[in-house]
Amino acid sequence: MPAQAPAFWRKRGPLACLLFPLSLLFGALASRRRRRARVETLPVPVIVVGNIAVGGSGKTPVVQWLVAQLRAAGFRPGIVSRGHGGRVDGVAEVPVDGDPARYGDEPILLAGSCACPLVVGRDRPAAARELLRQHPECDVIVADDGMQHYRLARDVEIAVVDPATLGNGFLLPAGPLREPLARLREVDVLIAYGALSAAQQAAAGAVPVFPMQLWGGGLRALRNPQQTLELEALRGRRVHAVAGIGRPERFFAQLEAAGLEVLRHPFPDHHDFVARDLVFSESVPILMTAKDAVKCKAFAPDDSWEFPVQAQIGSGAAERILEKLKNGRTIA
Repeated sequence: MPAQAPAFWRKRGPLACLLFPLSLLFGALASRRRRRARVETLPVPVIVVGNIAVGGSGKTPVVQWLVAQLRAAGFRPGIVSRGHGGRVDGVAEVPVDGDPARYGDEPILLAGSCACPLVVGRDRPAAARELLRQHPECDVIVADDGMQHYRLARDVEIAVVDPATLGNGFLLPAGPLREPLARLREVDVLIAYGALSAAQQAAAGAVPVFPMQLWGGGLRALRNPQQTLELEALRGRRVHAVAGIGRPERFFAQLEAAGLEVLRHPFPDHHDFVARDLVFSESVPILMTAKDAVKCKAFAPDDSWEFPVQAQIGSGAAERILEKLKNGRTIA
């Protein structure tokens, strides 16, 4: 995926309209794939966290938040993930100190931050079965980025939406959508990073929408995680900001809003960083997202810092999810 989404995805201009027939074909194939999926139901409930658009929407912080909420409610959660960018053949449990090049950057981040079992694999039902085989104590599974993986039955669906990533509302390749906007009205909970437009709100129907903010105040040194620094300490200073995420501009804007002078260095989502990517002519602190930090710890310069964020989600979201989980409604 490019560092930024194609500009023509933002509006229904000539190029988007030219590609629209291919969007119809994409939608027909996706609908057929969903109808023909052989759905597998697991012996424990499944909560899917996903999105209908390509690009970053904040799913990883939501998974971290959700695992914490489940644990606080007395559950013993496990996570299954695709392991995008990794090289696992089949399914594999992710060790906390695993190699991001093998398991994927997001699984390594989640394994370390959530402190619960995590299995990756293209085949989500197979990954879930392996998780339960190795960890029979798990009584709920969180499927990361799993909305379009219909072979795995789910009891609760959570859609995480950044309204800006929904663009012109067209399906791929004319727009950024994997599924039509109307898909939002089928989910149980909609978490929005930013205000929905009137059309987006209408598409969601009666599904409750909970606002989300991503908060981060402290930095951690990549070479020495015990060393911390308040972001405020860098106010007014120039910094290199490195981001290989779906929406790098969001990270840059967050730092600029904190009063930093940001030298922007966007990379493609899930970029496989190497040492030369962090070599710059100007010697100032290097700041990066937590997802990028797991790939750069081995070779990052001394003055490199991770900026972890946490999801703050509107009141009532956790209660609704737990209620749906208790009721055990299965979506196929």
